[in-house]
Amino acid sequence: MDFNKVIDGMAERWSSPVVARKELGKFTGGILSGRTAANFDCKGTGIPGRFTLLSQTCYPVENVVEWLKTKAAKDWKSRNVGDRS
Repeated sequence: MDFNKVIDGMAERWSSPVVARKELGKFTGGILSGRTAANFDCKGTGIPGRFTLLSQTCYPVENVVEWLKTKAAKDWKSRNVGDRS
């Protein structure tokens, strides 16, 4: 499966150039929640380009797509889930 095509497809189906944090679940098909994105933001490892518009935290679609691509594991063994030894 080509993860990049799947992630690019999310952006193609989205009707706006921005994604509100509370809509990340809808944008990603439930893969990423707004709460999880907020936690990444608090750690300093969140989606770049975050801004506030009318009291809503938002991200540019392109930044969401690129950030998701950096988080996609290519196979089961490449997942970063800690030391299993």
